[in-house]
Amino acid sequence: MKTVLKWAGSKVRIIETLKKHLPAGQRLVEPFAGSCAVMMNTDYPAYFIADVNRDLIDLYKLIAKQPAAFIQTAEALFETGNTEAEYYRLRFAFNSKPVGDVDRAPLFLYLNRHCYNGLCRYNKKGEFNVPFGKYKKPYFPRNEIMAFAEKAKLATFHCGNYSEALKAAQTGDVVYCDPPYLTETANFTAYHSAGFGHEEHGRLARAARRLAGEGVPVVLSNSDAEMVHYLYKDFSISKITAPRSIGAAAGSIKSAQEIIAKLLPAKQLHEVIACD
Repeated sequence: MKTVLKWAGSKVRIIETLKKHLPAGQRLVEPFAGSCAVMMNTDYPAYFIADVNRDLIDLYKLIAKQPAAFIQTAEALFETGNTEAEYYRLRFAFNSKPVGDVDRAPLFLYLNRHCYNGLCRYNKKGEFNVPFGKYKKPYFPRNEIMAFAEKAKLATFHCGNYSEALKAAQTGDVVYCDPPYLTETANFTAYHSAGFGHEEHGRLARAARRLAGEGVPVVLSNSDAEMVHYLYKDFSISKITAPRSIGAAAGSIKSAQEIIAKLLPAKQLHEVIACD
C-alpha cells in the first residue's frame, strides 16, 4: 500500500522483504516513523509511532482525527498551487506559522508533494527549504489519507527523540528502527534541524542491545557501510538491494545496498534455532 507522503528511503518497495525479518508481536514500535510505510503494510494489533519531526506527527494526528476536513483543506491547495510563485508563497506561509499550528499540516502535505523529489529538509532556523519540484500535476493522495485514518485507529502517535520511543517498548512489542542512514563518507542530518550524527548511531545501537536483553526483539535498517557492520556486529545481518528514486534522474530508479540487522532476545533466538 502506498503512503500519504513521498519519502526519501521509504520502505514501500522493499516491504515484502522487510516483513520476513519482522517477528510477530502485540505492538510494533517505530521510533523513526517517516512515511509510515511499515505501519500501513503490516498487521500488528497495535502501533506506537514516533518521530522527532513535529510537522510529521502533527500531520498524522490531524488525519487520524479529522480526515474529511483535512482532505478538503489540503486538496484546495493542490488545485491552485502548482506554480513556482505559488509554491514559494505557500512555503513562506508554512515557515511563518509557529510549529504546532494546525494550519501547517495541510501545507506540509502540499510542500511534500510539490517540492523537489519529495524531500523533507530544514535549515538551521528550522525552516523548510526544499525548492520547487516542477511537476506537471502532483498527485493528491485522497485514498491514502482515508486508508491511513482507518489504520491509525490502532496507533498511538508521539513526537519525540527515538530514545523516548525505545523507553516505551515493553515485553510483547517488536521494535523497528529506520534512522537516517550512515554512509562511508557522511550521514544525512538535515531531515530535522536537530540532526542525527555518528554519535547518535552509536547510542541507537547500544539501546537496541539493551532492549533485546530485556526481552524485546529489535530490527533495524541502515546502509551497507563498514561502520554500520561494526555497530551491529553481534546482530544477524542480511544484505538487500533497495530501489531509490530520490535524487535520480526523472523516470529512472537507482538502487542502493542496505542491511537489515536483527537481534532477538535469547529465548526467541533459541526458539528460532529449534524450529530450524
